[in-house]
Amino acid sequence: MEAKKSDDIGMRRGRILPNLPQTKQLDVIAEGLPVLMKSAEDLLAASKALDEHHRGATILDGHAREEIAKILILMDIVRCPPKLRQSRIGPMMGWFYDHLARLIYVEAQSWRPVDVKQLQDYVDDNRKSHYLEGAVGEYILPNWTIYARESLLYADIVTHEDGEPMWNEPDALAPAFRYGEPLAWRLCQALRDMGAFTRAGLDITSSIWSQIDFAETQNWSDARNLTREMLIALQKAGLITDAAREEQLGPLYNDWQLPMYRIDFTRISVPLADLQVERDANLWSEMGY
Repeated sequence: MEAKKSDDIGMRRGRILPNLPQTKQLDVIAEGLPVLMKSAEDLLAASKALDEHHRGATILDGHAREEIAKILILMDIVRCPPKLRQSRIGPMMGWFYDHLARLIYVEAQSWRPVDVKQLQDYVDDNRKSHYLEGAVGEYILPNWTIYARESLLYADIVTHEDGEPMWNEPDALAPAFRYGEPLAWRLCQALRDMGAFTRAGLDITSSIWSQIDFAETQNWSDARNLTREMLIALQKAGLITDAAREEQLGPLYNDWQLPMYRIDFTRISVPLADLQVERDANLWSEMGY
């Protein structure tokens, strides 16, 4: 028997999933989905309760969104065809623990790419380490998704292109999100109420979605057809709960993003020199040269 290491004990052990048989993987996912739903629900409720503490409310809402992202990542593992799953589950569990990947994942539920290839293009735009901002792209800024998260969480020394240090003072405006639930949360509730989060529901979801490998040209028509098949199968199996409502069909058909098990969420490191060249070209173009 192989000797265990200290890293084998404690939190962040979801990376053990690739080492399990696929049936056991689904067992573990089925056990975890209600835990993640409860975690997200508690955080959203706490956020709504902090009427006079905008920063705290925004932090809790952001934490809830990352828990929601974990649910969606696990469900994409389930939607991944079994023959492909063993090679993709490792990277996907890496996204499960990555702040940038999680934040992009949950935000992506509102995107409308024409197919998987365009979806990767959208993700690429959001995983760059730095980008140009301003009227003509005159400012070089860090990845906004991560910067927005960390500047809200931490008081810290920051620098811009001129190298001058300055303090970031965490703050947040009155969060409009507290007047409505995140789109991705409504989607997760719909999947739960339709019985997709049960152990039998995961088997049905896996079986139905394994018919198509969402690699490049697969699109929303393909996804909606599989969603319909999945819902019919869940109904025939008697898994749809009494809490399910007709209005939940909209999020399932229209807001459950194309499966992203083939999408690369790895951060793209953009060299400063490349951005400076691009910025100079923008400025010359603006001047008519």
